[in-house]
Amino acid sequence: MIIIGITGTLGAGKGTIVDYLVANKDFAHYSVREYLVKEITKRGLTVNRDAMVLVANELRAKHYPSYIVEQLYDVALQNQKNCVIESIRTPGEAEMLKTKGNFFLFAVDAKPELRFERISLRASETDNVSYETFIENEQREMTSKDPNKQNLKKCIELADCTLMNNGSIEELYSELVLILQKIENHE
Repeated sequence: MIIIGITGTLGAGKGTIVDYLVANKDFAHYSVREYLVKEITKRGLTVNRDAMVLVANELRAKHYPSYIVEQLYDVALQNQKNCVIESIRTPGEAEMLKTKGNFFLFAVDAKPELRFERISLRASETDNVSYETFIENEQREMTSKDPNKQNLKKCIELADCTLMNNGSIEELYSELVLILQKIENHE
């Protein structure tokens, strides 16, 4: 069983990589975002990026830094199928998964203007923001000394590989295929 974790900047293409793995490689998909949306809804809060950050940080502080991802990992383990866990956002999450064996952390990034354009087109409840707010949100999630809070910069540094998604989907998929071939050959 291969487990791939996806980290990266806002709007970089994490979901696009997940879509490829699910459709072309029959991976099961586990989403931190979906987990948090369920928790936010259960609490009667409005689903937006602020609520996601707040609830995620509360859960991590109440339990431990890798709590959310560990819940998803436990479900994935029961499934015994290659899987992808989307939105690794704290170093504790990445480090915990790295102890499990057959885990690979992929980071994805792209130019900020391109990423903002993508989230504007995606138009989810957490993406309806100005460019300034988009940049502020990303900066807030980029670094933190608190292990219960997002630190995308450190997660990206911990990645086994980084995909730059400044081109077409086809270019991203070509880069992804090469990485997957290396993983399959390694097994």
